[in-house]
Amino acid sequence: MATFNELIQSEKPVLVDFSAEWCGPCKMMGPILNDLKTMVGERANIVKVDVDRNPEAASAYQIKGVPTLIVFHKGKAVWRQSGVVPAAHLRQVLDQYAHS
Repeated sequence: MATFNELIQSEKPVLVDFSAEWCGPCKMMGPILNDLKTMVGERANIVKVDVDRNPEAASAYQIKGVPTLIVFHKGKAVWRQSGVVPAAHLRQVLDQYAHS
């Protein structure tokens, strides 16, 4: 299993969903991320990180609320937003980095 740092070093954009089991809006992101995966296929990676199980990752990126979505490209955080985000908007964000 790749480490978090290895995952975000990818040439493909990586969307990381920082979430928690107890978070209602996080549960709403589940089907949205499934739709997004269908839209982007292999052009991007989507990773879910449970902040309660991975407090060091949450702390490293100053995650204050969940869900927080961060897009990494070649190891750098290039986009970030908290709250529920529609799949179509996430696709636009990922598409900006999928071809560069």
